[in-house]
This record gives sequence, C-alpha cells and structure tokens, in this order.
Amino acid sequence: MIRRILLYVMVLAVPAFLGFTAWQSARYADLERELFRMEKTQEEWVEANKRLIAGITILSSPDRIERIARDDLGLHKKRPEDVLQISISDLNGGLTADTHSGINGEVYE
Repeated sequence: MIRRILLYVMVLAVPAFLGFTAWQSARYADLERELFRMEKTQEEWVEANKRLIAGITILSSPDRIERIARDDLGLHKKRPEDVLQISISDLNGGLTADTHSGINGEVYE
C-alpha cells in the first residue's frame, strides 16, 4: 500500500516538476526580454543626455553670449575704468563705504 502511494506521488511529482521548470524558463525569458528593453532605453537616455550636454556647452559659450548681448540686445562692454564698485562693510557698529574703480570684470550696460 505504501509503495503504491509512493508510486502515485512520484508519477505526479515528475510532471509537476517539469511544469514548474517550463514555467520558470518562460519567466526567465520574459525577464531577459525586459532587461534587454531596459538596457536599450538606458542607452537612448545616455545618448540624449550627451546631446543635451553638448547643446548646453554650445549655448553657454562666452563668445555666443557676447554676440547675442552685442548684436541682439544692443549691449556693449564697459571699460574697466568706467566701472565703480561700492562695497559696504559694518565696522564697529558704523557703516563705511569703499569705492574701487577699474575692476577687471566685464560689465554690460
């Protein structure tokens, strides 16, 4: 009797094991396809990011900004001797103002 029950269990266990193996293989294939899709999406995002960074580099170049300021906006560089810098500092409770002219910076008017 016990042998017969054991035989039935074995007869049922083999197809169940084969079915589980087939299900696991199908799941693995699905995950592999999903991984491939995600890697491809990641590559596309990396390439798009590279293009955006290159665009930022081009758009933020000092020569381009200067040309737009001069040609499109009608701005011009101030000479360093035309620039007056005022710094206010609080020394011992009293305010003092120092002025410096001829700053080595580019100022547009």
